[in-house]
Amino acid sequence: MSDSVVHDLLARSNRLGADPRNTNYAGGNTSAKGTEIDPVTQAPTELLWVKGSGGDLGTLRESGLAVLRLDRLRALVGVFPGVDREDEMVAAFDYCLHGRGGAAPSIDTAMHGLVDAPHVDHLHPDAGIALATAADGPALTKEIFGDRVLWVPWRRPGFQLGLDIAAVRRANPQAIGVILGGHGITAWGATSAGCEANSREIIDTAAAWIAAHAREAPFGPLLHEPLPDSVRRERAAALLPIARGLASTDRAQVGHYTDSEVVLDFVGRERMPELAALGTSCPDHFLRTKVKPLVLDTAPDAPQAEVEARLKELHVAYREDYRAYYERHARPDSPAMRGADPAIVLVPGVGMFSFGADKQTARVAGEFYVNAINVMRGAESVSAYAPIDEAEKFRIEYWTLEEAKLRRMPPPRPLSARVAFVTGGGSGIGRAIALRLAAEGACVVVADRSFESAAGVAAEIGGPDAALAVEADVTSQAAVAAALRQAVLAFGGVDLIVNNAGLSVSKPLLETTEDDWDLQHDVMAKGSFLVAKAAAAVMIAQGLGGDIVYISSKNSLFAGPNNVAYGAAKADQAHQVRLLAAELGGHGIRVNGINPDGVVRGSGIFAGGWGAQRAAVYGVPESELGAYYAQRTLLKREVLPEHVANAVFVLTGGELSHTTGLHIPVDAGVAAAFLR
Repeated sequence: MSDSVVHDLLARSNRLGADPRNTNYAGGNTSAKGTEIDPVTQAPTELLWVKGSGGDLGTLRESGLAVLRLDRLRALVGVFPGVDREDEMVAAFDYCLHGRGGAAPSIDTAMHGLVDAPHVDHLHPDAGIALATAADGPALTKEIFGDRVLWVPWRRPGFQLGLDIAAVRRANPQAIGVILGGHGITAWGATSAGCEANSREIIDTAAAWIAAHAREAPFGPLLHEPLPDSVRRERAAALLPIARGLASTDRAQVGHYTDSEVVLDFVGRERMPELAALGTSCPDHFLRTKVKPLVLDTAPDAPQAEVEARLKELHVAYREDYRAYYERHARPDSPAMRGADPAIVLVPGVGMFSFGADKQTARVAGEFYVNAINVMRGAESVSAYAPIDEAEKFRIEYWTLEEAKLRRMPPPRPLSARVAFVTGGGSGIGRAIALRLAAEGACVVVADRSFESAAGVAAEIGGPDAALAVEADVTSQAAVAAALRQAVLAFGGVDLIVNNAGLSVSKPLLETTEDDWDLQHDVMAKGSFLVAKAAAAVMIAQGLGGDIVYISSKNSLFAGPNNVAYGAAKADQAHQVRLLAAELGGHGIRVNGINPDGVVRGSGIFAGGWGAQRAAVYGVPESELGAYYAQRTLLKREVLPEHVANAVFVLTGGELSHTTGLHIPVDAGVAAAFLR
């Protein structure tokens, strides 16, 4: 029996979780009850399968379920010490688990176990929360649903809320669910299909009723039209690094930009500042978005300098306001304040910036605020938006159980919350660098003149929360600017630049043409200059420091034959390292270089003809060129792209935080190229 129960529960969860109208990412939980033979007593035992802590309904798998003995779970009612000590019940859930493995039980486990129905759904639909946060929510619930759906006043999630809902279910056998004040909905059913149908009935009925009775322009008249698309994105790209730097005052953050129709309409409306100040209500919402957003109050077309100055003023005020909020409600045993910077910044005419410890967290924070906008619209359309009060928000934001959950998270990787931009990232050394930086936690922008190659590497790294592919001709200032703009709009800024794009033509001086010279200098010398210049502007705006790494060459020091254009271009790059280290150090930007040699296997340069040319110079077969290079080194080892990537990480991973202007040889030891 248990196999079919679990199969149906997972299928139902995935269907409900796939639609953002039903619940937000990682929000809500579902459960099913069934019977399984206890392997110890060989007797049938009633079990509860319920989504565990931290899971997401849309992607839920069996490993994400907690499995508990129902008799033991319900026996906890007899030892419940009261609402003032209900947090202790979460630890008690561990003594109700059946078998090993599975997910940790969540705070909502009591709701699912105590409600006397075989199947239970707890969801956070926008339409349901709109009723839950309406000033006259109880009356609206009665008008819309009669006695089919009941109202449960706000109570913080926990054991007592489970008791409350169970009591409503017992007293109202005709009911299919409840609206939870300030929070969401819970539905139940005799079968999995019936439970899902009841959940959808509540959601669809609420949405249809709100649509049919909605007043016009609940957010007031439109004061600020969205800027035209291209202008809007230019303004966003100019402001986002500044906002990201401010939002990273306490800890580094990644950014996300949203300019959907829903957001642009809200930020342009007269009542937006008033409603935004009320904050969000559903616990899942404000845990992700913070108690309220920072609202920029300048006109969309105000001069850039004026907007920047005002944003910085508002950030100071936001931090002071947040600290005052913390001090108003903190008790001696409250967790320390986690940070006073905003997670959401609303910009009239431009859209919304959201921030988090990684890209997914930043993106989801923005998605949750879109949910909150929909909730506010729904509530204001038929009533007035009345979220839970500030003290209750603080109780959840600084809940001991929430703090414990944060402490269980793995420590951040060395490059977490950093955005890397790798030129020539579609193959060879660039690919190896992109993969290594991503493995160490960075969001990576893979830039290459071949978008197809860049996209392939980005796909290796992962989805859009981990990597972005951009087409970039580094010889074009406009193309470089466009690529950096894409990076900023995707991740909020840039922190780590790797100037790796390169090519080479091996010819004697008398055979080297002007075009040969110009091409190699355009790509490596000029290209590195253009990328460094554009990136430094972003880094300076962020105020977070940064790293610029040049992949130069042994040939920047070593005078080899038939190599004048390539060697001169590499020498140019090597001196840019020293010049920029001296100039940018005051901004906390470190500039270092790496001098590889003999990277044959996996190298785009060698595969593009350079290998055949160098093999001819040295009089060896091209297939043996890597071995030839290795034998002329002190260590007698072949250099691979991964070895260069290792050096990039060493320079940028934090252990060499006080090093700038350095060149690291990655050549297995070439005495003639020793730095002097």
